Amino acid sequence: MARAAVLHAVGDKELDLRDDVTTVDPGPDHVKVKIKATGVCHSDLSVMTGVLPMPIPVVIGHEGAGVVTEVGAHVTNVAPGDHVVINWSPDCGTCPECLRGEPFLCMTFIGATFTEPRFQNEAGPVFGMAGCGTWAEEIVVPFQGVVKVAEDVPFEYAALLGCGIPTGVGAVINTARVRPGSKVAVVGAGGVGLSVIQGVRIAGASAILAIDPNEAKHRIAKQFGATHTATLENLDETKGLLTAGQGFDYVFEVVGKSAAIQTAWAATRRGGDVIVVGAGAADDDWRQSAFSLLFEGKSLKASLYGGCDLKRDIPLFVDLWRAGKLDIDNLITRRIGFEDLNDAVQALNNGDVIRQVVLFD
Repeated sequence: MARAAVLHAVGDKELDLRDDVTTVDPGPDHVKVKIKATGVCHSDLSVMTGVLPMPIPVVIGHEGAGVVTEVGAHVTNVAPGDHVVINWSPDCGTCPECLRGEPFLCMTFIGATFTEPRFQNEAGPVFGMAGCGTWAEEIVVPFQGVVKVAEDVPFEYAALLGCGIPTGVGAVINTARVRPGSKVAVVGAGGVGLSVIQGVRIAGASAILAIDPNEAKHRIAKQFGATHTATLENLDETKGLLTAGQGFDYVFEVVGKSAAIQTAWAATRRGGDVIVVGAGAADDDWRQSAFSLLFEGKSLKASLYGGCDLKRDIPLFVDLWRAGKLDIDNLITRRIGFEDLNDAVQALNNGDVIRQVVLFD
């Protein structure tokens, strides 16, 4: 028996923090992991509110790290005792997307999220968010769902290498490929937005504008590399100051709202790039005229999971951290226990935190 945070109905304000949940038995292609640290990400909240659909009941959580405790007969990439990061979007390596070098678009394992429960308790089967469910002490995932990480990386840092950092930094280096000297704006200064800001700083941007209506986040954004900050009210003025009114070379939307995409579009120069990073709702449509799409010459790019191949990119992020260029520690606002998860959800909903990390014993 193990602890796990279960959502029983979309819209529930609190999770059922249970101690009677067990994993399914691992198959020959599966790995069992003892979770040591797991992040509290806005996508977790989106599952609770129904923005991101998941089967119910479901163990929440998708950003985690831990120690391999058991491997199936066919598993060769990891062994018991290895430290691993959970990859919530495993890539099969053989589908058209993988063969094109786009593992972040692989759909092979996504369907199993809705058909294969990962846990069970006395009430019956329980699913895992994104096929994971890292708000649990133990999980079982396909072997493609783990990436080995160096043992000198603290588990709370490794957990953030599973979502927030690759989604943010990856959007900069893989999707946008920001050029040194560029002028960049980031709409949304939450946990992933701050990772985008770090990535832009690492890429050598000359001006980095953090746009967020919550002015309390402006100081934090500057700590991570923003050179300027703005609210929606003074965005046009700031854009004029920094770009002579032309707009930014790259603008990242890291909110997950159509209104934020429109803000990003308006802040982008003619011929610039708008990169959508935030996970929005299926019914939140964004519209742009065909005339503008052509004659403004702007490119609209989606950045799912930061365009990352975690097997390739996690060692890169670790090297950046070791070199002192990637600040992971200050992304973590609070280190908490499992029993604090409902308070953590409320703090996230209130916008009071960057990242909270649950540490399991």
